[in-house]
Amino acid sequence: MEGPKPRFRHVDTSTMEGRAMFGMPSVLAELQRELIVANTNGGLASARARGRVGGRRPKLTSDQAELAQQLYDAREKTVQQIADMFNVPRSTVYGHLDREKTVPRQPKKTAAAKS
Repeated sequence: MEGPKPRFRHVDTSTMEGRAMFGMPSVLAELQRELIVANTNGGLASARARGRVGGRRPKLTSDQAELAQQLYDAREKTVQQIADMFNVPRSTVYGHLDREKTVPRQPKKTAAAKS
């Protein structure tokens, strides 16, 4: 008893018709992808028009971010201490600091630099 026959026959890509048959699925896949991208962008634009915002919610509230900025600018706490206060990683604190008004910190002086 023979097994099931293959559903698709071999496509001979050395002929013009074979190349055309081989290219059709890729054209359809590209069309499908472009439709998905267009529909996704349309949905996002529609959501924005309704006032919806995408993305993850911020870990720190605006009050917490403002307090973190004040503590950092006043040099009362280090970034690690601020992060520990709010139970978040340092990278989250850095992400909430305002890059425009943040005062850059000077590196600590080492023993070799003091001499």
